[in-house]
Amino acid sequence: MKTVVIGEGAGLPREEIMKVYPRHKAVVDRYIAQGVVVGIGPFLDGGNMAIFKTREAAEAFVKEDPFILEGLVKSFRLKEWGDTMLPG
Repeated sequence: MKTVVIGEGAGLPREEIMKVYPRHKAVVDRYIAQGVVVGIGPFLDGGNMAIFKTREAAEAFVKEDPFILEGLVKSFRLKEWGDTMLPG
């Protein structure tokens, strides 16, 4: 079972986002290096999503991600995700 973090952006201008982005990317890169990230990135119509291999990794990430801590993500939720396809 994987855990998905679904975030809703705060609607800040790109300039404000880019000020925080280097710190956010450093955190993301660390989790990727640990091998716990399945996928991560923004939705084209706003908001963002990250898929983690474990709930523990997702919970740790949201406690230190600068986008969340500094208000660029106004809200988020964690959802358990079963990434299996059942036979038709």
